[in-house]
Amino acid sequence: MRPPAWLAAHLAALRALLVFTVLLGVAYPLTLVAVGRLPGLDGRAAGSLLTVDGRTVGSALIGQSFTDADGNPVPRYFQSRPSAAGDGYDPTASAASNLGPESVLDTLAVDPQESTRSLLSQVCARSRAVGALDGVDGRRPYCTPDGVGAVLAVFRADGLTGRVTRVVSVNQTAPATPFVSTWDGVAVELAKPGEDYRAAGGLVTPVRGDAPEHPAVPADAVTASGSGLDPHISPAYAEIQVARVVRERGADPAVVRRLVAEHTTGRTLGFMGAPGVNVLELNLALDRSLPVR
Repeated sequence: MRPPAWLAAHLAALRALLVFTVLLGVAYPLTLVAVGRLPGLDGRAAGSLLTVDGRTVGSALIGQSFTDADGNPVPRYFQSRPSAAGDGYDPTASAASNLGPESVLDTLAVDPQESTRSLLSQVCARSRAVGALDGVDGRRPYCTPDGVGAVLAVFRADGLTGRVTRVVSVNQTAPATPFVSTWDGVAVELAKPGEDYRAAGGLVTPVRGDAPEHPAVPADAVTASGSGLDPHISPAYAEIQVARVVRERGADPAVVRRLVAEHTTGRTLGFMGAPGVNVLELNLALDRSLPVR
């Protein structure tokens, strides 16, 4: 005796549920777990955690900062790439700043806590700080000596044309000194918090300045990666840090450079991406080989 159509449909649905539960709820997850246990993949599946004396100090896949309690770089360590993920390298807030090339004007609020820096000013400040830390030229095009974007708001008598009537260095406030004293014969003013000079009719004018075409501070030292979690820096950024690390650890430069080379990975498949230096692994190697006395 055949069951009613409605019962047959329910039995078929139940059989399908059981089959797919076994396949997708049991077999498939167990297969992925087994693959993750294969030699060469087991470390990545477990998060590539790094330990020292039985204590987990981080992951080889996620960057971290090497700073003191006040956020200042610890000189004996190689420094990582900047991060825009939360407060820095936060896996739960992986993201970029979403700022682009047109982000050149700072928002200078009356309350300093509400002020925000443009991408240009962030890059300028980071380049200046890295230059000071590592003893290299931190100048970059379109940056002021005090580390903000070199941008003017130029006001003209007829809007877009005519003689210049007023010029404001929009990213600098008192007590700074304008990065140029005059523009087209008009004295340059400092910006006042709360003023929107573009809305007032000023023409946004970035000024390149006399910085070298190829800055000594590499791009990855002043910009965050798309994820904000990148554990690598470029060999060029590692190179400008060698002298500082050597000085702080009283080490042989050849030994430090050898450790850098040992922790440098090449391009994926020989042609994709760029070489990178894993900062956490390198710093752990430094502590093992060249401990600070």
